[in-house]
Amino acid sequence: MNPKRVLTIGLSIGILAGCQPQNQFPTIKVSYPETKKSDHIDTYWGENVPDPYRWLEDDYSEETKAWVTAQNEVTFGYLAQIPFREAVRKRLEEVWNYEKISAPTTYGEYQYYYKNDGLQNQSLLYRKKIADQTEELFLDPNKLSEDGTTSLAGTAFTKDGELFAYAVSVAGSDWRDIYVMQTGSKELLADKIVDAKFTGIAWNGKDGFYYSTYDKPDGSKLSALTNNHKLYYHKLGTPQSEDKLIFGDDKNPRRYVGAGVTEDGKFLVISAANSTTGNELYLQDLTKPNAPIVQIVSDMDNNHSIEDHQDGVFFIHTNYKSPNYRLVKMTLDASNKDQWVDLIPETENVLSISSGGGKIFASYLKDAITEVKQFDYAGTLERTVELPGVGTAGGFNAKKEETALYYTFTSYITPGSIYKYDIATGKSELYNSPKVQFDPAQYESKQVFYTSKDGTKIPMIITHKKGLELNGKNPTILYGYGGFSVSLTPSFSIANTVWLENGGVYAVPNLRGGGEYGENWHLAGTKMNKQNVFDDFIAAGEYLIKEGYTSSDFLALRGGSNGGLLVGAVMSQRPDLAKVAFPAVGVLDMLRYHQFTAGAGWAYDYGTADESEEMYRYLKAYSPLHSLKAGTSYPATLVTTADHDDRVVPAHSFKFAATLQEMHQGENPVLIRIETNAGHGAGKPTSKQIEEIADTFSFGWYNMGIGFPNN
Repeated sequence: MNPKRVLTIGLSIGILAGCQPQNQFPTIKVSYPETKKSDHIDTYWGENVPDPYRWLEDDYSEETKAWVTAQNEVTFGYLAQIPFREAVRKRLEEVWNYEKISAPTTYGEYQYYYKNDGLQNQSLLYRKKIADQTEELFLDPNKLSEDGTTSLAGTAFTKDGELFAYAVSVAGSDWRDIYVMQTGSKELLADKIVDAKFTGIAWNGKDGFYYSTYDKPDGSKLSALTNNHKLYYHKLGTPQSEDKLIFGDDKNPRRYVGAGVTEDGKFLVISAANSTTGNELYLQDLTKPNAPIVQIVSDMDNNHSIEDHQDGVFFIHTNYKSPNYRLVKMTLDASNKDQWVDLIPETENVLSISSGGGKIFASYLKDAITEVKQFDYAGTLERTVELPGVGTAGGFNAKKEETALYYTFTSYITPGSIYKYDIATGKSELYNSPKVQFDPAQYESKQVFYTSKDGTKIPMIITHKKGLELNGKNPTILYGYGGFSVSLTPSFSIANTVWLENGGVYAVPNLRGGGEYGENWHLAGTKMNKQNVFDDFIAAGEYLIKEGYTSSDFLALRGGSNGGLLVGAVMSQRPDLAKVAFPAVGVLDMLRYHQFTAGAGWAYDYGTADESEEMYRYLKAYSPLHSLKAGTSYPATLVTTADHDDRVVPAHSFKFAATLQEMHQGENPVLIRIETNAGHGAGKPTSKQIEEIADTFSFGWYNMGIGFPNN
């Protein structure tokens, strides 16, 4: 194939046979940049596997930078010719421009909360004095960089609210610097921690705090393997070079180490893990000088987290012998897992735990919908919390002495609103409801159950305008994730309102691999069961087509990170299923994903090509990079990634896009959009979010032959 071949796209009524009247779009010509190929070959279990675009893994090389520039020139040149692209961007800007306020939290004399007046790149941290409700700006992250690409990436107040530590991320990187401020004067202290990663900030009184990081990696800071996570303690007023190593052993490394301090300040809690599922658990008594670190859980077979401590009793949320989780009690003299006593037993629905005002709040997922129950610390059910509707509620957290807490409620057609909850009476009152240009009364969101390839019933929530005609011609986004026990629950997206108001459908299935039905559901989509996830997603698309919501000509597949893997795998297995594909920041090279940054920690879900020949062959069979076949017509594809993504390194997307452009035959464009000064997604400034979504929606509608607005 000639890599310089010219692709001509003409979308018209004739091409989209059987569609409702469409716009006559101008022809767009695309000439893909030439991507050189090397003769690099890897050998796995006696089999040679070419990797001709291996050189694109070098994120610092001039060749890679030139390739990124060339691809972006082609992609943005294409997008610039979509006649309604700017109108889409302006509409997104219009609907995005409303005041956004977070739930408040109390520290000392103040309530702190985030606020964005609409289009500010980063939300600002405000506070109100409780006594007189006087509002003042506390910290403006927009002043940390000129282009808004520097963001807050973690905050922690001391219990009395006099000191404030905050982590800063530059260009979306997972590497963070930590600063400390006196809240009264808002003056920075001299203390500064550089290059923390995958870290929380846990204060020990006001003397100092715990944080986590890796040793400086060999090679690129953005892509080199990071395996040995360590926990340090920083004493205020001392340089970072004197920080004390608390947990971490070069001879027995742990990939993920996190710490917290119980609300009463008496115990340090340490969690250590080698993958994203399963962890060891340790405790240290902070009331006794030089107390030893005591191991509570010595294996990584299950998940455990200490939710609270009270009078020598520890409350642990665990899925040990309970795949849907339970809350147990433990004392140090009876800490063996089989000595734990149930406080809130396992049920048929997945359990999450939070606490506030001396009460325990049990949040259950019932078919991905939230139910919340309030218990006392003896495990007695006091009430089922009356929520504002059917959707997702979260944030039932407060200090023990508080009498009220704040929670958020949302659904696919309900903008996220904040409610104040009286803990004694169980009454909720609306605290803040955003003024959004969206009328929920004009839309409907319903849950259906469809059958996957092996007969498993999968729930899916479908959202669209009321009165939608099921004629197979509605532009539809099928969004999925399916991994790492992540649950996709109903959540409002201001961006999706623009898709919906243009006659679109938004469908989200709860695929296996997620956490919606507990650990068994998760395991059913991992390792040698990973194909179940792709089958579930394919079956969702087929259901939408069969029921008349859409057809292959109007279906777009979308997902990010592990969801990018999902889209990449499904478009390679079923290139005929959808018209458009949006694999975002995806894990696309399944033979080498564990060689970058913290990727080895994903092996619990994926397995690795090194562990067995059987696992290697299974991975290679669905690996999006290795599944693309020459001469195949793939969907119109817009791969998206970012140059500072050090979670899923952009080399995945680079190599996939280069291979796709080489293998693809057909009229659909296959492009890659590479954001600069951005990472995996967290902290991305508003302006960049709007631009990327505008490009995504415009690309989708254009290739479906649908104008904007779709009248």
